[in-house]
Amino acid sequence: MAKKRVSRSRKRDLNEPDEFISFWAKLFEFISEYKLIFSSALGVMVFIIIIIVGMVYFIKKSEDKAFALLQQGIITYQTKLKTSTPEKAFLDVENDWQLIMDRYSERDGSKLASFIYANMCYTAKKYDKAIEFYKKSLINFNDETFIKNLILNGLGYSYKAKKDFKTAAGYFETIASVPDYTIKDEALFNLGELYAAMGDHDKSITAFKRILSDHPGSMYVEIIKERVTG
Repeated sequence: MAKKRVSRSRKRDLNEPDEFISFWAKLFEFISEYKLIFSSALGVMVFIIIIIVGMVYFIKKSEDKAFALLQQGIITYQTKLKTSTPEKAFLDVENDWQLIMDRYSERDGSKLASFIYANMCYTAKKYDKAIEFYKKSLINFNDETFIKNLILNGLGYSYKAKKDFKTAAGYFETIASVPDYTIKDEALFNLGELYAAMGDHDKSITAFKRILSDHPGSMYVEIIKERVTG
């Protein structure tokens, strides 16, 4: 009996799961090693959520070429971060990411690249550029509720880093008002800090108390107990 030939497209389909698993294994190994960097940037799990949600969204769109470039861009950025600072890593990959955004400017790939690029800008302490690209992403993902809230989170952190506390509070207030949002406790924690920085002690305590009452399992509970009871 003659062997049944396997088409090139079928071979490609069979190889994709292994490539996908390999990519995610590298990604999570990297995030585990550099979790402190991301904790100081956009919260403990936010960067992970951004990549996961973004990739799932992107895969659905089946933009293979753009996806390949984007995947390679993330891996390159990971590699650079292992041996240099976030600022230096950003400078090393900035042109590559600009190429992705320019080449696929009319595609969903460019939208996702801009979103991840905004987070890279934030991590590199380029807050004005981060705000610029977060705002572009806010338009692009206005109908994607979860991603939209992640973008608002990024805007809140960026303005907070610039010490524009009032504007930052506005973004975190929006997040805190959304029902069943995964990191609402993080938004409330930021509001508590921002209100305190602006001298509004009552609003600060109210925000912290909402974490205790509405999110008893939050990692922020132990941090804020002394502030609320002190």
